[in-house]
Amino acid sequence: MADNTPLELDTILYHLGQAGSRLAEIGAAEGAAGNISVCLRNPLNVSAQFPQTQEVELPHAAPELAGMMLIVSGSGRRLREIAESPLANLACVLVHPGGRNGALYTSPQRQFQRVTSEFNSHLGVHADRMRSTDVGLHAVVHAQPVHLTHLSHLQEYQDEKTLSRRLLRWQPEAILNMPEGIGVVPFLLPGSAQLVVETKLSLRTHRIVIWARHGVMARADHSILHASDLIEYAETAAHYETLNRLADSPGGGLSPEEIREIAKSWNVAQSVF
Repeated sequence: MADNTPLELDTILYHLGQAGSRLAEIGAAEGAAGNISVCLRNPLNVSAQFPQTQEVELPHAAPELAGMMLIVSGSGRRLREIAESPLANLACVLVHPGGRNGALYTSPQRQFQRVTSEFNSHLGVHADRMRSTDVGLHAVVHAQPVHLTHLSHLQEYQDEKTLSRRLLRWQPEAILNMPEGIGVVPFLLPGSAQLVVETKLSLRTHRIVIWARHGVMARADHSILHASDLIEYAETAAHYETLNRLADSPGGGLSPEEIREIAKSWNVAQSVF
C-alpha cells in the first residue's frame, strides 16, 4: 500500500541531514565521499527554499519518474554538512513527462556545480522501485564504510552467499533488517552505465548492495533514516567479522538454527540461512 502520510519539506531536509551526519560519524563518508537522494511520488512546492530554476537533461531517460521529484546531494559536498546547511548542499529535480529532462531547483546558497556524479545510479534505482510499487517516498544512499569496503577487497567476500552468511551471523538485528542478505556487484567504473544496471538489478532483490572495492548502496521505502540504518547494521556486522578474523576466527557467531529461530519468531521470511 502507498504511504499517504503528508510530507513536509523541512522534515525531509532534516532527515537527510540526520542520515548524512550519522554516516559520517561511523566513518562511512570521509571527505566528500557518499551521496544521498530521496524520490517523492507527489512533488512538494520547493520554490521558497530553492527559488533558482534551470532546465537540465537527466543522465538517462527515466519515464517511470515523470511528474515526481528527487532531492539529491550536490557533487563534491560533504554528507556531514547537509544537517548544518541543507540549502547549500542539496538540489531538487522535478522530472518532466517522458523522463528525459527536468527542472533543477537550487538555493542561492548552493555550493556545487552539479548534482552527485552517482546521480545516474540513484535515478535508475528510484525509477525501478517507483515503477514496481506505489510507495510515496523512496530513499537511496551511497556510502563507503571502512570495514564493509575492506572486506569487499577480499575475493572470498565477493560471493553473495558467503558474504551474507558470514556477516549476518553476528547480531539478531542483522537478519531481521536484511532478510534477503547483502547483494554484491563486482567492481565497475564509478558512474558507468553498467554500474547503474547491475545496481538496479541487485537492489530489486536486496535492500543493500556492496559495490566491490568501492562502497555500498542501500535503499528504503518510506524512510530516509532506515536506508542509512541498513548501512550501519551491515557495517557493524563487518566490524565484528573483521575483529573475528584478526583474532584467528575463534567465534562462530549465531548458528543457522538460532538465526532461523529468530526470523521465525519475528515472522520474517529470510533466504540466507
